[in-house]
Amino acid sequence: MKTGELSTYRAKRDFAKTKEPSGESSIAGSNRLRFVIQKHAATRLHYDLRLELGGVFKSWAVTKGPSLDPHDKRLAVEVEDHPLEYGDFEGTIPKGQYGGGTVQLWDRGYWEPEGAMSPEKALEKGDLKFTLQGKRLHGSFVLVRMKHDRNGGKRTNWLLIKLATNTRQRAMAMRCWLKTDPSPPVGAWKGLQRERGQVRSRS
Repeated sequence: MKTGELSTYRAKRDFAKTKEPSGESSIAGSNRLRFVIQKHAATRLHYDLRLELGGVFKSWAVTKGPSLDPHDKRLAVEVEDHPLEYGDFEGTIPKGQYGGGTVQLWDRGYWEPEGAMSPEKALEKGDLKFTLQGKRLHGSFVLVRMKHDRNGGKRTNWLLIKLATNTRQRAMAMRCWLKTDPSPPVGAWKGLQRERGQVRSRS
């Protein structure tokens, strides 16, 4: 792992005060790319999406959490690379430390890039399509980078969008989700409810 990839991550944290991993430990390799989503009750509740790539977790803070509704465009703020050790982290980051609040593992599994373009090139282009195979989330998603805001914001904002599937597939995905989480993020399945209502109204 290149030290430079985690320099920002380490600079933001005091490891004498937080139990977050420093990234010094080695993690067993995998022949598949891993992903993790962590529920993070910081100043504002959000869900951290992390995709393994290049020996680190590429990371985004998804403000309202992932959605199974293709109509939802969830803001995903790109943050610093995290070490692969972070995939096992749960606990409370002390108040006053960067990201202070409780972190819980919400989903984990494997991901695969879609299309002929490498994931590195797709990220550079700002359009990464990928498939998640987790305990809660399954199916295709896309991360689309937004243009810089008019005020010249320093953060890089993306949109996390669920790629369209048929209603039956989405219903199956939601049932899988609800088996492990009876309270999904707000609005996560409103599109499915809307479609079911339309089907019932036509019957």
